[in-house]
Amino acid sequence: MMRSLLVRGMLAGLAAAALALLVAWLYGEPQVEHAIAVEEAHAAHEGHGGHEEEVVSRTVQKTAGLITALGVYGVALGGLFAIAFAVAYGRIGAFGARATAALVALGGFVAVELVPFLKYPPTPPAVGNPDTIGGRTALYFGMVALGVLSVVAAAIVFRRLLPRLGAWNAAIATAAGFAVVLALVYRLTPTPDAVADGFPATVLWDFRIASLGVQVALWATLGLVFGVLAERAVRRPSPAAAAA
Repeated sequence: MMRSLLVRGMLAGLAAAALALLVAWLYGEPQVEHAIAVEEAHAAHEGHGGHEEEVVSRTVQKTAGLITALGVYGVALGGLFAIAFAVAYGRIGAFGARATAALVALGGFVAVELVPFLKYPPTPPAVGNPDTIGGRTALYFGMVALGVLSVVAAAIVFRRLLPRLGAWNAAIATAAGFAVVLALVYRLTPTPDAVADGFPATVLWDFRIASLGVQVALWATLGLVFGVLAERAVRRPSPAAAAA
């Protein structure tokens, strides 16, 4: 069963990556081009002669590079998603395969994308002080880890409160506690200045919304497609049961 779920997870991840790639091409790449144009104009104004020559051309970056990156990421994420589904199925409530997949996708999106996004939103490649890239990267992945731990803890707390408070009250109490923990984490963690002065706010906003849209497409497709595929897998009888 686990092998079957892993295969289905990787297939669902590949489908999710394909849709995320379409969103990135339509909405994300134009904002990257705008950011690069702003950087070049600023460098020309300062007399630096434009940005440094790219090791990999922009054409390769937004075609083969983006396809490869999203494809590998989608397949790997799909495999991890299948493992998370196998752990959650039957343990978070009397949910079917589709509902469980949807809940796991929602939890994964909140933990891996939304929690770090609210504190350290992405910036276009041409923006930001290069001297702070290492520190900002470490802070971002630290926030991802905290997001995963917080979501797992929230799921455990909800399950513990469910018999005593009921589903509705347990969900409200868990969400309130989750919000309080995040507020404290956001307050205590540093916020490095990642955007150069004078960068157009509209371009930055559009880029961040496009980045969030790519992740929404990825996780939503992963949850929906995997739910359909997993439902068939869990309904299929085992060889021993079929023989009996």
